[in-house]
Amino acid sequence: MGTVLGAMRNVRWHELQHAYGSASQVPGVLSRIAWGDAPSSDEALNDLERWIGTPPVFDSTAATVPFLWELAATDTVRDRAGVLDLLSTILAAGNPEHPAWTRAAHEAVAEGRGTAIRLAAGDMATSPPQTVRTAAARLLAAIDGHTCPVCPAPPPAEA
Repeated sequence: MGTVLGAMRNVRWHELQHAYGSASQVPGVLSRIAWGDAPSSDEALNDLERWIGTPPVFDSTAATVPFLWELAATDTVRDRAGVLDLLSTILAAGNPEHPAWTRAAHEAVAEGRGTAIRLAAGDMATSPPQTVRTAAARLLAAIDGHTCPVCPAPPPAEA
């Protein structure tokens, strides 16, 4: 798998669940997003959204989020804006039956805030396209304004 997504092998995907069962297929789908041609990558991103982000989140969601941040920051990924939009979807989703899953997923999205800042500013090795900068700015605003019943209140902004 190379450097990008290399840490996926450290996750026990077969022990996690998504909307349709075992999350053991998630690494393959993430790989298709990373290296697939346009139709394959688009299909994989759509599959992933249905599996881990809409409407409820699952225990596999929080495990997947760091890899989505990695894909969003990788120049060769075809639909980086779509990946950022999926992160926004995850931040807005929840699972009332499993609040710990919701909180873990939301915290995983918030932990990528620095990447969103760099993408929104175009402050990367190569400046991302405008669609990526716009999606990153939307996600950054969602992170900064995020409130939900299971997440702790954000610390006050520094002046």
